[in-house]
Amino acid sequence: MKIRRGAVRVQDRAELLRALQNSKMARSAHAYVRGNTVQFYEWLEAKHGWAIPQGPAVWICGDCHVGNLGPLADDEGQVQVQIRDLDQTVIGNPAHDLIRLALSLATAARGSDLPGITTVRMIEALMAGYESAFPETDEPTPKKPQAVTLVMKKALERTWKHLARERIDGVEPTIPLGKRFWQLDSGERKAIEALFSTPAVSELVTQLESRPDDAHIKVVDAAYWRKGCSSLGRLRYAVLLEVNGDTEKGGDLCLVDIKEATPAAAPHAPRIVMPRDHAKRVVEGARHLSPALGNRMRAASLLDRPVFIRELLPQDLKLEIEQMGRSEALKVAHFLAMVMGHAHCRQMDSATRRAWRKELQRNRSKSLDAPSWLWSSVLDLMGEHERGYLEHCRKYVLQGEH
Repeated sequence: MKIRRGAVRVQDRAELLRALQNSKMARSAHAYVRGNTVQFYEWLEAKHGWAIPQGPAVWICGDCHVGNLGPLADDEGQVQVQIRDLDQTVIGNPAHDLIRLALSLATAARGSDLPGITTVRMIEALMAGYESAFPETDEPTPKKPQAVTLVMKKALERTWKHLARERIDGVEPTIPLGKRFWQLDSGERKAIEALFSTPAVSELVTQLESRPDDAHIKVVDAAYWRKGCSSLGRLRYAVLLEVNGDTEKGGDLCLVDIKEATPAAAPHAPRIVMPRDHAKRVVEGARHLSPALGNRMRAASLLDRPVFIRELLPQDLKLEIEQMGRSEALKVAHFLAMVMGHAHCRQMDSATRRAWRKELQRNRSKSLDAPSWLWSSVLDLMGEHERGYLEHCRKYVLQGEH
């Protein structure tokens, strides 16, 4: 679908976003799985929720697929691999994150044309990686597989120019309208300018070590950001800010992402205290699961909707694992599960960690070194999502959107 420069009007967004979402989810079974969190939890509620152990109530990602993990920079510039998308985060059952990641990895393996035997070994590697995060209190740095090492190297080498070229198609202080960035109406522009005049949001922008606390912040440009499958029906904006004066006179540019927070599809644990405001929920979950990200996020309100805000840093990348060899697939499964395990582990005391690991080691057969509930869940979900994906493609073809 071609989008002319600056041609997308506010009233046309919803129809165009729906078409783009359908197109993206038709590209591959893995893309369909990644873009369809709701189906995962509908399956969970309808069929197998009773068979899955109830883990300790901790903050979980809620949508822990391969693309939602990757290198993140903290507010001091240090880079580490953590969970990078927390829209669905709740205080819930960590087993749900395990199943979601296992499904994503199994689907990626099928997309790489790996044999079923490799998928079995990947599930075992996933469990080994996850369990290695328990019950130790320290967080050892795991050996990274090649796919992760390469993206980490790329992240560490990136600068503002890389970010600008990737995100906004240039390094000039403007956001060019076109395929990814669409025009705002006057109300949106005024609301964004008002938002960045508030102390809480200003503090977010100045918290990086290189910026003074009293720096002047000016909105240089802003646009609606068409990004991923999650933009449909949500507020999503890219905002270019000038910090502490003209960049030609020593000032600084930064790119900020504003995203509307909506109700989570992931079920939360009973009798827990969790922010009712969805933006505050996302930020609180991020601070527990991915401190590198959560500590540079803020919750706010824009156009009477809850939003969360973060500055985009050059080092923030996602893992794109479309093709894997057998050995690399096992290493990726082990490493990503370990990252997820550490995110869960840091929220538990030593007794809870030991109890959860003991629970995970139950219900295993002689032929599979992983819990039977995890394997049966992946089998069921692979079938459900394959049917759903093919049906999605059939409707996509009938609608003539391709």
